Amino acid sequence: MRYISAERNYSGHTARAYAADMRGFAVFLKNKHNSVSFENCTKQTVRDYLAFLYNNNLKKSSIGRKLAVLKSFYKFLAINSRITTNPVSAMATPKKEKKIPVFLTEQEIRDLFDIAQLPLRDKAMLELLYSSGIRIEEMVNLNLKDLDIISETLKVFGKGAKERTVPVGVKCLNAIKEYLDFRRGAGQSCKTDSPMFLNKDGARISSRGARKALHGWFIKAGYLKKVSPHTIRHSFATHMLDRGCGIRTVQQILGHKNLATTQIYTHVTLESLRKIYDQAHPRK
Repeated sequence: MRYISAERNYSGHTARAYAADMRGFAVFLKNKHNSVSFENCTKQTVRDYLAFLYNNNLKKSSIGRKLAVLKSFYKFLAINSRITTNPVSAMATPKKEKKIPVFLTEQEIRDLFDIAQLPLRDKAMLELLYSSGIRIEEMVNLNLKDLDIISETLKVFGKGAKERTVPVGVKCLNAIKEYLDFRRGAGQSCKTDSPMFLNKDGARISSRGARKALHGWFIKAGYLKKVSPHTIRHSFATHMLDRGCGIRTVQQILGHKNLATTQIYTHVTLESLRKIYDQAHPRK
């Protein structure tokens, strides 16, 4: 855990997920293979573990993630000469189900921003998520110095501490300015190295705190579908492609390593086109 946090620069969220998956594997070994340790684990033991997960109705994506964690762990053991044979090195990751992400329509986004009671901080967070498409974990780690008002850009540190620069819109900048003016009036710090968003105690808001704050407004907006901050990111990507933005540009803004990750949004736009076509064509 120290290795993936300090040397690989994994986020706290990812590190906690890795720890939970490794604890699950440890419990499996204890209950099913009591004589087996991490070091003397065999391919058959890992196959038994994957079968156990499958029989417990885990999705392929979840099983694939747990196998990826094991691969990372056993690669670490091999590098540190704790094992001579890697039991997972040749195992193929299960193919993920192609699930189209949930997204909001442009009208649903407008309905969200039209809620009259939206506090300045929460409105600024929502505007930033939709304007830039960044992840909520990336948003809560921002400092004021990361925002360049002149060039209308934002410096973001994504997964693996990879830095990227993304554009932000005028409405977003205005919402942030209003929030900062409110902060100054309340005597809260607005120095360049201050967090961009604060909690009620004046400290950096956590990912959990931001999710909780925004969840209430998703309910207030009356959405019938399940909506989260990541839904805003999905909506950003979908609307950008719908309005003609190139997929490579969207990939760069979102910080996706592989184009295939971004291409799922083209399925969303094609499905949207299909529905419109089916509704509109007189001889369908």
